[in-house]
Amino acid sequence: MKDILIGIDAGTSVIKSVAFDLTGRQLAVAAIANRYETLPGGGAEQDLAQTWAGTAATLRQLSDRIPNLASRTAAISVTGQGDGTWLIDKAGEPVGKGWLWLDARAAGIVEEIRARPDDRLRFEKTGSGLAACQQGPQLIHITRTMPGMLDGATTAFHCQDWLYFRLTGERATDPSQGCFSYGDFRERAYSDEVIGVLGLENLRHLIPPIVDGVSHHVGLSHEAAAATGLTAGTPVTLAYVDVVCTALGAGLYDRKARPGCSIVGSTGMHMRLATAPDDVILNADATGYTMCMPAPGVYAQMQSNMAATLNIDWVLGLAAGVLSSQGISRTLAEMIPLVDTWIANAEPAGMIYQPYVSEAGERGPFVDANARAGFVGITSRHGYGDLLRSVFEGLSFAARDCYAAMGPMPAEVRLTGGAGRSAALRRILSAAIGAPVRTSTREEAGAAGAAMIAAVSIGLYDGMDACAAEWVDPLLGTSEAPDANLSAVYDRTYPVYAQAWQALRPVWRSLQDIRKH
Repeated sequence: MKDILIGIDAGTSVIKSVAFDLTGRQLAVAAIANRYETLPGGGAEQDLAQTWAGTAATLRQLSDRIPNLASRTAAISVTGQGDGTWLIDKAGEPVGKGWLWLDARAAGIVEEIRARPDDRLRFEKTGSGLAACQQGPQLIHITRTMPGMLDGATTAFHCQDWLYFRLTGERATDPSQGCFSYGDFRERAYSDEVIGVLGLENLRHLIPPIVDGVSHHVGLSHEAAAATGLTAGTPVTLAYVDVVCTALGAGLYDRKARPGCSIVGSTGMHMRLATAPDDVILNADATGYTMCMPAPGVYAQMQSNMAATLNIDWVLGLAAGVLSSQGISRTLAEMIPLVDTWIANAEPAGMIYQPYVSEAGERGPFVDANARAGFVGITSRHGYGDLLRSVFEGLSFAARDCYAAMGPMPAEVRLTGGAGRSAALRRILSAAIGAPVRTSTREEAGAAGAAMIAAVSIGLYDGMDACAAEWVDPLLGTSEAPDANLSAVYDRTYPVYAQAWQALRPVWRSLQDIRKH
């Protein structure tokens, strides 16, 4: 009996294969670490062969944990990290290493294109702001600085496209990545006008066809079956990009409630559901993403902070470092239980923290590769607990900043990601946005979203609404209402937060100029 669906989620640092039963119950997880390297000038690259080998290894490990997995698997679906450029040649072999979403080398090209009037046309078509992490600017940078890299290239993939190719032999991309990179989100197809604005007409041949995993699947190849231990011919779907799949698994796809959804992981992703093309709100600053959801006419509008829990790791790391210097060893995980106490003893909005700790700067709701983190308003009375609380508040103001760029605040926010387990963060985030939060107890939302696409693709459900009702709704936690008094404090503080980052942008640029010399 074929009673298992497998969702593959290939992240930047970890690759996971997750087995679910046909009603969405998680059965087993296999995970393996992936590696990437950073390069001078802002480069961030990952080895394609290594990523495929890691993916195949997780599928073999999954077979060790579930008896008769190969014969019981009804379908496989793959999602992965978004953006980036993964080139292969005619024979299907990698051309160099994959450029990641963390890569900032194309930042100058982004500034150049965004300064042109015709970028507005590109934004109106794609619904997505331009950033250095995207494939279009990266291809332009490669053309200008290392054109020899393109000599043997025949296809430009994203991470999950590459893994789907290795699983099936089909060269394709999905509607979410294809449209925000080069397309018209309303048509769910490539746009010649967008490709023209980017100046990539001569590289059009590198862009693979768009296929929709909701209605399209192909069989696992014999080569991939040998590598993974699964059965050749098993249906394989190319899921949507990881943030769409995570949002799907965490509860964004609710056409009645139309909630917001925040993924608070290494990066912060904040989303609203648009139930028709005309419901998409495009801001004047041409930032954010519009991504197709796996249902006709439905979209996820997104604004993404470059760094979310990276800020928490940094501030907790300061304390761990001080303790270590005194011979006291504490991991970040061991320090998490102390967070609520530190925050409870600190004054709300005692200072302002700007959470731009990533060396790649910020991408939502404004794009600035020069953006850097900082505290505003420190006095001698402030202690470590105040710094920590301010970091949590800065993350929450950044989330509010992102939601504000997409229209009215959502009536409810559904929360996923590691930091969603923090009661302190939930309380502060709810008050900053002024809306209740509900946390999904789904452990592997990205892999679950991918598996949901496979479930619809092979006909287990007649559409995503029915699938979500069974896979998602039962796992949503209770609604946590915002504290009215804390919301009032944050309503007064948020405009100052926004004023601070706007005022500091010239300072960040000047600091970057100093570093260059």
